[in-house]
Amino acid sequence: MRLSWNEIAFLGVSLAVWTGYVIWLGKDTSWDFRNYHWYIPYALLNGRMALDVAVAHQGSYYNPLSDVPFYLLARHTASWFAVAVLGLVQAANIIPLYLIARSSLQTGEKTLAAAALAFFGMTGGMTLTLYGTHYYDNVFSLFTLTALAIVICRRAEMATGSLWSVAKWCVFAGFLTGCTAGLKLPMAPFAMGFAGALAVGGGSRKHLATRLTAGGLGGIAGFLSCAGFWMWRMQDLTGNPLFPYFNDVFKSPMALASPYRDMRFLQGGFWNIVTYPIRFSIDYRIADDIPYDDIRIGIVYIVLIATALIWALGKRSKEPLLDPVASRIGFVFVAVTYVFWLKLFAIHRYILQIEMLAPILIAMAVGLWPLPRKVRLVTIGVLFFFALLFTRSEHLQGAPLGDPYIAVDLPKITDPTHTMVVMTGDAPLGFIAPALPPEVPVLRIDGWMMQPEDGSYLTGQMRARVAAHKGALFLIADAYDMGRASAAVVDYGLAIDWQKCRIFTTNLTGAYQWCPLLRRNW
Repeated sequence: MRLSWNEIAFLGVSLAVWTGYVIWLGKDTSWDFRNYHWYIPYALLNGRMALDVAVAHQGSYYNPLSDVPFYLLARHTASWFAVAVLGLVQAANIIPLYLIARSSLQTGEKTLAAAALAFFGMTGGMTLTLYGTHYYDNVFSLFTLTALAIVICRRAEMATGSLWSVAKWCVFAGFLTGCTAGLKLPMAPFAMGFAGALAVGGGSRKHLATRLTAGGLGGIAGFLSCAGFWMWRMQDLTGNPLFPYFNDVFKSPMALASPYRDMRFLQGGFWNIVTYPIRFSIDYRIADDIPYDDIRIGIVYIVLIATALIWALGKRSKEPLLDPVASRIGFVFVAVTYVFWLKLFAIHRYILQIEMLAPILIAMAVGLWPLPRKVRLVTIGVLFFFALLFTRSEHLQGAPLGDPYIAVDLPKITDPTHTMVVMTGDAPLGFIAPALPPEVPVLRIDGWMMQPEDGSYLTGQMRARVAAHKGALFLIADAYDMGRASAAVVDYGLAIDWQKCRIFTTNLTGAYQWCPLLRRNW
């Protein structure tokens, strides 16, 4: 698909606008960034898996590959440049959105309409909130949206073209989708949605079989390329390739026989399941911890049900606004993804791509209704107006740009070779660990994943290491969580030397305690 200079200019200006917006937001200070996005690439590149334990709670054992590029940029370039690159990648979602809209539209002003749909897709409540953050849902969306764009933009070729050409494009699109699932497992439902999109592309049985086989092989290759080495490493170290997740199934002795995943938002009961998109469009708290307001997915849900009923009655417009085949591919992609997401996670930001696609999906659905053209256009306009009216983003607090990217005001450690640090509490402390001398092991003896009396193998290992340590012992904890810290170290036969505690700060946020630990006399 060739782009005109006007289209290239639109995309270029859009990239510049959203990238500049991310730079303006500053450094991400979100809970997840402070917990593991800065720590796990550091741990990978410095071989700390055998030295530290659970520093970032469960996040300590996530696949770190996706965090390595930003970590290296932030460590070795100016902070504004690292943030700009992150912003540029997040802004690039507008490219596949534009291509999907432009390829699907059957109106006279394709360029202008596609630009409006694509730009509108970048302004959802959760989408705006996640700009500049390291949750990466709006980074991985670039992979899955590009895969969908390939299937939609080349739909005619996918149905009637040479089998070699079909296989080539499906392998590439599948590879992108597989990489996404490999880098972040919560993106796995999009792999199922991608398979559904391939299945409804039309054409002969040979074309269908080629699409599914090539897409599946590409997906497996992408997944193994991005996750294979880490799953192998986790299997070797813990006996669970997804450690600590699904440990109720894999039963690694390192941790408890628990799923260790966030199941707070999973829905039970028929009516809760059926009405979920409507309810979380009204109240975000039933689908996410991150504040936002957006009714787009709820609107998509309603108009797709209405469209399905209209189709079931054998009625549809003879002059659809968007191509019916492209619409069918888009509908199946989001529907299959949604069903698997609802069963596995039900966390809103994990389907950010559906929020981004919502304007296109609404136009696709309403554009197929058997109504006069002007009525359909007005209906779409009214729905878009209400979507904008009820959109609210709540930007996570950022820190000013400056170098070094992470600065921690820790006291000097006189003998790091014989020093050990323990961490306690649920606060995100992982970003502090790289500021310590590399010789110092860091053990999270208490937190979301491990508690002093949980009986797990990792806790037993930590108890043995702390008991055998002959040098200095220090505690790092959130300054406002010292009651829990005191109780946790007591369970390890330690006591806080309160008179020598010191408050320290970082250039991101928070106040933290640095305290010497003493052996208790029993």
